[in-house]
Amino acid sequence: MPVLLRVSTVRWFARAVYGLLVWRERRHARRAQAPKGQRDNGRTGPEPAEAAPLKTGRRGEMLAYWYLRQAGHTLVARNRRPAARAGELDLVGWDGPVLAFIEVKTRTSDQAGPPEAAVTVEQRRRIAQSARTHVRRTGGNVTYRFDIASVHWEPGTGYRVRLVKDAFKGRP
Repeated sequence: MPVLLRVSTVRWFARAVYGLLVWRERRHARRAQAPKGQRDNGRTGPEPAEAAPLKTGRRGEMLAYWYLRQAGHTLVARNRRPAARAGELDLVGWDGPVLAFIEVKTRTSDQAGPPEAAVTVEQRRRIAQSARTHVRRTGGNVTYRFDIASVHWEPGTGYRVRLVKDAFKGRP
């Protein structure tokens, strides 16, 4: 019985954190839409142009992390580089008995298509190579898959997270 209580407590905590993050993003969206005279963001100067996409990506990864936690995933690694030449694994976690390698894609508009469409064949190859290295180094004979956490910005409501399970195979 204590194990079930602990799992439900962890899920409750993850739901609460995810809910707070979504609330914060909605508040951020309302402030961004407010007229300039009514904004109070505490900044003293303009934000560098390259910082905005990085900040959006980090916010998307954090939302995806807590979304997956509240959905029951046990996440074991974030932004992992198992080999010097291989690509980065955004999130690695267990979904029941399956190890999931999750690529997070965040988009702020629909102009380029859905976020999951941004995972190119080359990225898939690098992710698969990194995943194989990760599995080999952990000494596992495990079942694994590749998922994509699609994080999309909606101006009125903030971010929306959607998980595409088994989005691609190890060899595209």
